Parts: sequence; structure tokens; C-alpha cells
Amino acid sequence: MHKMSKKKLWKKIAQSWQLYLLLLVPIVWLVTFEYVPMAGLQIAFKDFSNKGGIWGSPWVGLEKFKKFFSDRQFSRLMINTLRISIYSMAVGFIVPIIMALSLNILKDGVFKKTVQTLTYIPHFLSVVVLVGMVMQLFNPVAGLYGTIYQLITGTRPSDIMGIPEAFPHLYVWSGIWQNAGWGSIIYVAALANSDQQLHEAAQIDGATRLQRVWHIDIPTILPTAVIMLIMDAGKVMSVGFEKVFLFQNDLNISYSEVLSTYVYKKSFAATIPDFSFSTAAGMFNSVINLILITIVNQISRKVSETSLW
Repeated sequence: MHKMSKKKLWKKIAQSWQLYLLLLVPIVWLVTFEYVPMAGLQIAFKDFSNKGGIWGSPWVGLEKFKKFFSDRQFSRLMINTLRISIYSMAVGFIVPIIMALSLNILKDGVFKKTVQTLTYIPHFLSVVVLVGMVMQLFNPVAGLYGTIYQLITGTRPSDIMGIPEAFPHLYVWSGIWQNAGWGSIIYVAALANSDQQLHEAAQIDGATRLQRVWHIDIPTILPTAVIMLIMDAGKVMSVGFEKVFLFQNDLNISYSEVLSTYVYKKSFAATIPDFSFSTAAGMFNSVINLILITIVNQISRKVSETSLW
């Protein structure tokens, strides 16, 4: 019986060999760029040198991790990373839901399609273009912000890009503008599958639109929202490097230096690069993310019976 099932399996594969050949391309990519590089993680436990390479460098155990934890910048890196990440996750989780619920209320027509298009377009802008637009907008001399401020007060404003406390807000809300519309798509799709009979019954019973949103629409998207929250929890320590690095300058570095930029500077921008140290820092980041996503998944399974695994 077992041999017969194997024969049937290989027969089906032979019949659809073109599809499996196409599937082979992403599998090769995944193995090459996601699994093979994991062998390089061992340099976090070695004193890596170009001469010795990954396999020939001497083993030092947890020395690089101890060096990272005792680094004078460790606490600041953790605070900055968590501040930006939790802020971004909280706002980025709520805004797409509100946007999806608002779009669901609108009737299908030109206005709804226009709003959807305008909110989806920013997602396709590159990070470099986005940062350039924000810098131009908040330029204190020639930007929209500077122009309006001078018209109202008659004086030139301070440079927002140089205010450390403003950095988290610039980072988070520019990301919301870019990705909230795109992030709302999954919730709009979930709302499209809501039971219209419940809405009709609620209307007959005299329920207001807000009551229907609270008692029908939100429970409909709740499982999807929980899954998205679990996935976001696995990225708490992973603040995007590109946008932070492009926004970063000497004036706001006290708030903008995060784990990803620190690792980059230790690896590629230092006079004497310490690849073992930066790998240890990166591994610490990944382990924390894994622990967080596991904890949130277990809590979600017990509370709502919705989980990733």
C-alpha cells in the first residue's frame, strides 16, 4: 500500500513537472540565501579574522556576547530600538484596522476607489524617495513646514531633523503614511467575507452603524488581527535599517542609533571591523524576536484560540 501511494505521488509529479520546476526556483533561492548563510552564525562564537576565515578562526565561546552586553551603548541601543519598534507596531497595527473599517462603511463608487488608490500608492515608493520627500517637506528654509511657519510667525523654525525627540515620530508616522493603506487590504478582504445576514438582522433590530461595526465587523476581522499581531511581535527588535540610517545625523543620533545601524557600523564602517561582535549582536536580536513571537503565540492560543502554530 505504501509503495502504491509512492508510485501515485511520483506519477502526479511527472504529470505536472512544469509546476514543480517553477517551484524549484524559489526553493533554491530560499536555501541559498536563507539557510546556507546560517553556517556563518558560528563566527559569533569565534574571534573571526579574514586570514583564518569562518572555519579557521579560533573559538572564543560567549566572549563576544559578554562584550556586547557590557558595551556602554547597549542600554541606549535597546531603549531606542524598543521605543521605535513598539511605537511603530502599536500605531501600525491600529491604523490599518481603522482605515479598513472606514472603507468598509463607504459605498462602492468613485470616491471609495479614489481613496483606496491614494492610500495604496505610497507603499510603492522606495525608502530613499520617502526619506527625501520627508526631508524636503520639513526643510526649515524651503520646505512646506518652514514656509508655513515663517508666514504665521515671521521667524524661521528649528530643524526638525536635528531634534532627537522628533526622530521616533518622523520614523513612525512616515511609515504609517507609506504602509497603512497597503496594510488595510487584508482587513478589507476579511470584511468582504462578513455575513451580510447579520448586518440585515442588526438593522431590523435598530442597531446603529457604530454598533454593527463593534459587534459584527470587529469580531469578523479579529482572527486576522491576532495573526498580524503575532507576526508583528516577531519583529519587535528588527527596526528597519535603511530608513533609520537615512534619517540619522549627528544631532539626532542619541535617539536614532538602533541595533541594526550599530551592527552595520561595527561591521563595515569601523576602522577595524569586528564581524564576530556584530554577528553576536545580530544573533541576540534574532533570539529575542523568536522568544517574543513564541510567547505571544502561546498567549493568543490560550486567550483567543487563534495562533500561528
